[in-house]
Amino acid sequence: MAATDATMQTFFQSPNYAVVGASTNPAKFGHKVLKWYITRDLPAKPINPVASAIKVDDKDYPTVPSISALENPKETSISFITAPPITRKSLEEAKGLGVPAVWLQPGTFDDEVLQYARDNFKAVVAGEGGWGGEGWCVLVDGDRGLKAAGKL
Repeated sequence: MAATDATMQTFFQSPNYAVVGASTNPAKFGHKVLKWYITRDLPAKPINPVASAIKVDDKDYPTVPSISALENPKETSISFITAPPITRKSLEEAKGLGVPAVWLQPGTFDDEVLQYARDNFKAVVAGEGGWGGEGWCVLVDGDRGLKAAGKL
């Protein structure tokens, strides 16, 4: 099933969010995606197995090392900014914890990873489409999804 605006709406119905691949480097998409959530006052937890915190606009946001360390995974939609093999392993972890929805940023999946996600989650935002020309990206398409979910 292809991603649609309705899929984004389902993704944004979760009360919590997490970013797998959150980065301490402001030039990386893992940092930009985390900042996108923070600047919209959305409760987003950075997931990074190495850094203890990620600084965004001079404020430190404590990380957790894995999806398993999230406080409420069944109430958390997760954005991925990782290479396909890491994305696949993390999706397997997320499935086992009952995560409802995932957003696979461009470059984070191959056909097999995308099919696994579509087979195992209530909502998957990924693949061709979106407004940016490179596939669904929260930096480009997220505000429309938030609006559809009544959060913007």
